[in-house]
Amino acid sequence: MGDPVEPPEGTPDGGSGNEDEYRSVVFDESFVRAARIQELSARERLGANHPRAVRRRGLFGTLSRQALALLLLVVLAFAAAVYFGVSSPPPQSGHPSGSQLTVSLVALVPGSPVTPVADPAAPFAALPATYRDGVVGLGTPGGSATLHFTRADVVRALDVVQRYLSVSSLTPATLTGGGTADARRLVTSGQQAQYDRSMTAPSDDQHHEATGWLVRFDPAKVALAADTVKAVGAMRIDEADEGVLEIDTDHTFVYALRSADAPSGPVTLFTVRRALRFEFDRADLAAGRLRLVDSVTQAGPTPCGSRLAAHLQPMLTGTAAPAVTDPGDHARPAWALCAPLGQASG
Repeated sequence: MGDPVEPPEGTPDGGSGNEDEYRSVVFDESFVRAARIQELSARERLGANHPRAVRRRGLFGTLSRQALALLLLVVLAFAAAVYFGVSSPPPQSGHPSGSQLTVSLVALVPGSPVTPVADPAAPFAALPATYRDGVVGLGTPGGSATLHFTRADVVRALDVVQRYLSVSSLTPATLTGGGTADARRLVTSGQQAQYDRSMTAPSDDQHHEATGWLVRFDPAKVALAADTVKAVGAMRIDEADEGVLEIDTDHTFVYALRSADAPSGPVTLFTVRRALRFEFDRADLAAGRLRLVDSVTQAGPTPCGSRLAAHLQPMLTGTAAPAVTDPGDHARPAWALCAPLGQASG
């Protein structure tokens, strides 16, 4: 009996009768399914008029359902990422560069008649020794690193604050000359529109008082009896958050003034306390600019109820002033504050 693996007619001539020599040309089922050209079945050839005996399989015909589902998910995810990337607004920082300044002005009313200094040639002789000349009196600290800012960052911020205090509180061109450009150059660009409106159209709305930004007097009424300004105070450094450096300043300035109509007339001391809050983000530090976000000014001797938005209103020797504020006068802002004036101390 013959070998059951051999054909009944026997092994063809020239053949070995072994299938091994054909294994290299036998295709498995996965290869057949993946073919781009597929032969029609006998039923398909009999049941329809096909001009060809084969069909061409498309790209998606070679993919499994799982592969198609995965491809669809990838396309949908990409489309969603593009949509939200285009439609979502850019992230906003917690402290935008245009933070608005808030202003508070307090008129210090004298409890007795205003008297001139004893010696006009030495108008500051009666002040405590703690009051120093100009920038020296600002008491600018050396600066040290904070948790998120380097010492170089802090020193740079202190330098900008010192320059701002100098041009806004100590410089004659600002005090009685109407100068505003030097201080403006140190204000961050986001606040310059508010600054400009405060200078061109000052108003008692707690945001657009020129005297919230600067110490200034009406040159038609007041003249400086001395270019020197005495100052005393301090600066405190802190962080509003990891991206914002904060510097609080609290200084008292004393000015020697006389009437603009009397160049040789009596000299009166005028005191201004300025408590200011400055903020710097890293862009401000790089640009060498600051944001003034809070300004409190006490100034006297000043008549109670004076309009202080455009200029401070000193009471000079011989000036009469109302003793009270009329609560029925709605022409004046309700938030105008008055307090009694005491002796300047250090």
